[in-house]
Amino acid sequence: MTTNPSEPLLRQILRETKTIACVGVSPNPVRPSHYVGRYLSLKGFRVIPVNPGHAGKTLFGEPVVAALSDIVDRVDMVDIFRRSEAVPAIVDEALVQFPGLKTIWMQIGVQHEEAAAKAEACGVQVIQNRCPKIEYQRLFGELRMGGFNTGIISSRL
Repeated sequence: MTTNPSEPLLRQILRETKTIACVGVSPNPVRPSHYVGRYLSLKGFRVIPVNPGHAGKTLFGEPVVAALSDIVDRVDMVDIFRRSEAVPAIVDEALVQFPGLKTIWMQIGVQHEEAAAKAEACGVQVIQNRCPKIEYQRLFGELRMGGFNTGIISSRL
């Protein structure tokens, strides 16, 4: 279970991922799941929002679906914004729905060792207790040492 993945592994995952199913995404723009999904979509990832309470709406240019089983396209990563106790059912559904799934990513505060072990036994990379938005910003030069994106381009260090 990868709770402390290497930087090269994280870079590889973020470079190779094209489509992300974001489970538990919220249409509320102040919720972390919303701004993470929006950020990733602005960075060129296709983000498919999954939330049964908002199915049929549109987020990030994609229709919100009720469940992973409603997605007919290929998915490279399942990003989980749900409580840890919900993870096993999500992982089970993802493993059935997406043959060739590359990554299960559990957001900050989300971990489930048994579900992670099951996914890894099926050849799926698992990242736990991390945020792909933060890792993308950190690894691809968008965060300064203090952790802030200043929006200022400068040649000074």
